[in-house]
Amino acid sequence: MATEPASPRRGAQPSPGGVLGWLLRAPVHLYRAGLGWLLGHRFLLLVHRGRRSGRRYETVLEVVRYDAASRESVVVAGWGRRTGWLHNVDAGRAVEVRTARQRFVPAIRHLPTDEAVEVVAGYERANRFIAPIVRGVLSRLVGWRYDGSPAGRRRLVEQLPLLGFRPRERSSPG
Repeated sequence: MATEPASPRRGAQPSPGGVLGWLLRAPVHLYRAGLGWLLGHRFLLLVHRGRRSGRRYETVLEVVRYDAASRESVVVAGWGRRTGWLHNVDAGRAVEVRTARQRFVPAIRHLPTDEAVEVVAGYERANRFIAPIVRGVLSRLVGWRYDGSPAGRRRLVEQLPLLGFRPRERSSPG
C-alpha cells in the first residue's frame, strides 16, 4: 500500500482522496513524527528520489515478510511494473528505509519467482482470517480473480514484483 503523491505521469495511479486518502497517508505522518516504531515491522517507509525530477518521496509499504536475521523486509509493488517507487528504486534512487526502530540505506533485490511465490503463500498462511479480503484486493490490483492457488500465486508474482530491502553492507577498510 503506497501513499506516494499523485503525479501527472501517463498511466500513474492517482492517490485516493477523502477519508481513505487520509487513512492511507496516516503512516507517513507517524514516521515523520518519529513514531514509525509503533508500526513495527508490519510497514516500512521508503524514502526515494524521482528519477527525472529529483523530488523527494516518502512511500509507506506493507511488509509481507520480515527476516530478523538478515533484517530484510519484503514488499509487493502493488501497481505492478507501473509502480512509481519501483521505477525510482530500479534507477538507484532509494535513499533510506525506516522500519520499526531501524533506519538504513537499503540494498535492494528483486525476489526470484519461486521465492516470491513462497513469500506470498507464507503471508496468506499468517493472515488466513483476512485471506478473502487480501484476495479481493489482489484481484483488483491484477485485474483478474486471484484464488490463492499455486498457479494463481505464480501468475500473481509475475505481475506484481516482490522486492527485499535490507541494510546495505558496509565495505571494510583496506
